[in-house]
Amino acid sequence: MDDIKTLNVKVKFFALGRELIGQGELQLQLPENNSVAGLIEKLKEEYPRFAQLNSYLVAVNMEYAGVDTELKDGDEVAIIPPVSGG
Repeated sequence: MDDIKTLNVKVKFFALGRELIGQGELQLQLPENNSVAGLIEKLKEEYPRFAQLNSYLVAVNMEYAGVDTELKDGDEVAIIPPVSGG
């Protein structure tokens, strides 16, 4: 059972998300059959400051996605915080 299959995803952060993570992009390895929700949980575990970002949109491969969207190996996920302007 030590043959656990994983998937690799690229995660991009913008604005406040980038500040909280400390970088604009990460490569993460997740267990196979994972969703956006699983990715968010991993981010909160590995980067506790990320939990401060309580409002954001998620895009998978440049298309908006919900938390139940299944991730595949090689996906690119963007975490997009709200933009304020003036």
